[in-house]
Amino acid sequence: MPRFKATKRDEGDRPSSSAYSRTDSAERYSGARKKRGRKRGLKVFLITLVVIAAIGCTAAFAVMMRFSNSFGMAADSALHGTLTEAASGDPFYMVLIGVDKDQARVEGSEYGASESAYRTDTILLARVDPTEKQVTLVSIHRDTLIDFGSYGKQKINAAYSIGAERQEAGEQGVSGASYTVETISKFAGVPIAHYAEIDFDQFISVVDAIGGIEVNVPVDVYDPEYTGADIKAGEQTLNGNDALQLCRARHAYDKYGDGDVYRAANQRMVIGAILKKVLASDPVTIASTVSTMADSVQTDLSIGDIVSLATQFQGFDMSTNMFSGMEPTNSKYVNDTWYEICDTRAWQKMMTRVNQGLSPYESEDEDTALGIAGAGTATKNSDGSAAASSSDSSGESAETEYSGSVKVLNGAGVSGLAGRVASTLSNHGFDTTAATADSFDYSSTRIIYVGDGNRAKAEAVADTLGLSNVVADDGTYAGEADVIVVLGADMANN
Repeated sequence: MPRFKATKRDEGDRPSSSAYSRTDSAERYSGARKKRGRKRGLKVFLITLVVIAAIGCTAAFAVMMRFSNSFGMAADSALHGTLTEAASGDPFYMVLIGVDKDQARVEGSEYGASESAYRTDTILLARVDPTEKQVTLVSIHRDTLIDFGSYGKQKINAAYSIGAERQEAGEQGVSGASYTVETISKFAGVPIAHYAEIDFDQFISVVDAIGGIEVNVPVDVYDPEYTGADIKAGEQTLNGNDALQLCRARHAYDKYGDGDVYRAANQRMVIGAILKKVLASDPVTIASTVSTMADSVQTDLSIGDIVSLATQFQGFDMSTNMFSGMEPTNSKYVNDTWYEICDTRAWQKMMTRVNQGLSPYESEDEDTALGIAGAGTATKNSDGSAAASSSDSSGESAETEYSGSVKVLNGAGVSGLAGRVASTLSNHGFDTTAATADSFDYSSTRIIYVGDGNRAKAEAVADTLGLSNVVADDGTYAGEADVIVVLGADMANN
């Protein structure tokens, strides 16, 4: 029988002695990084491509040959058997993942130190178009509910563990990496040509090697209890430790909604910032950066593949040719576990646009992280035109009732519940915030419209959440929002 099962997200969102590294302080990250050494690859593999282009083929090849043995995954025949060959010059897809292999997790895992103890902490699907010099990064929510057949319905981040377990059981043609590629290819409906892994802790050495990165952080990122992040809003230069904290700090966004969505946006922003900085560096700095990253890269691509692709990316302009987005999902609490349910129609629409070389978002309003995390997300189309917003859609669609300000209050006592429900409502077009109610004694959820003119909005909220308890405000919440949602125990057990 399979030994993997879905687990509660965040275990109450509180750290413990067995908590994984992503919930530890910045000091702990630094210590763990030194302890682990260089065991995993970098999802920022694409940096290497543009780095080589900037140095020039001859010099680049000389530098990269010093580290040729560090990049290969030649021993993983299962992975190579799963990947689909792409014709030279044609657009191709690449899976970029972060596998949580830190010692703290392994030591505290019931599965021991085997490969099957690991799960994919971060998933990125990259579309690379060498001819158009274009890169698109699409984050896939790690908690997306997937049917794994005999292994049951689990979060998509279990694919690596399941593949590794099958390999350890003696099954031929499968590994953690190959089953991850197979799962994502089927989920996204696209062939996968290449694969790479990242350890975000390595951002410390990479970012410091290039003298820091310039980012524009939309809101303060304060997460003292888990990652130690204390990053002020605005344009600034981040060192390696700050960049790592920004890529980890999902709990800093609990009041806005699903922290994984905002963390993923920050990860894409940081990758873009590294690309930009490396491209602007002198050849000596670029060579040093490659040297810093080389031992950590794990990818199926050979040195020759890297050099060939890099030459095609000369002149790459990330301000117009790097797009990014996030898989559209809705949160659902099932059997004591939070899952993300893919909005299939919206996901198909997004992937159709990505396949066409367009921005993942038809309208910037579809980007739920915009203005909160990942500043600089591209919303331009391949022809340079800006993606539409709801205010300039030329009247092609009627104004929806799924709008207005909604304040979600956690009256159920389930940690993170208000943020997740707020994220679901935000994905449907509502302007949401999350907070704690006056108590945790509410047995049933109430949806309260503040002012007679907001009843239709409250009914739309109820429809979104599958509820019907809509009532008028008695003056308690005047001026706070159009609609107030007070979550009760009935939502905690859905």
